[in-house]
Amino acid sequence: DGSKDTSFNTGSGFNNGVQALTLQSDGKILVGAYFTTYSGVTENRIIRLNTDGSKDTSFSTGTGFNAAALKIEVQADGKILVGGEFTIYNGTTKNRIIRLNPNGSIDTSFNIGTGFDGFVRGITVQADGKILVGGGFRTYKGATENRIIRLNPDGSKDSSFSIGTGFNNA
Repeated sequence: DGSKDTSFNTGSGFNNGVQALTLQSDGKILVGAYFTTYSGVTENRIIRLNTDGSKDTSFSTGTGFNAAALKIEVQADGKILVGGEFTIYNGTTKNRIIRLNPNGSIDTSFNIGTGFDGFVRGITVQADGKILVGGGFRTYKGATENRIIRLNPDGSKDSSFSIGTGFNNA
């Protein structure tokens, strides 16, 4: 009916903007963007909330991201793709895209090499598991990929998806 759900309590909330919201099948909410605290506690740019608005402590992000998480997409297997402006996650270099395990740890089977040279704003997982990625980047793993690419489930480029010279602007 549009009234506030008083069972959802965010305390003092986020200290900065929210860009990405994704609802998981279990009702938990993944949130990402520019914030560095949630309800007064350090949470660098990503958090998972329980259905009541409290932090899900089973999702551990350590030091989180060093810059904004702009897009979050949950795969059918529960793994979590995150794209954005970041270059580091929990002390590990991950240039603008990462796949996390359901507990927040890095999925090391998703090999992005040097990653993207510019921000990622869009991620869509196709039914076949391939991943469409769009944003302000011009390269992926050092190769020219102007602002759109399709990745295989392991993070490699899907060479059957040819965009020619790509797009000239994000």
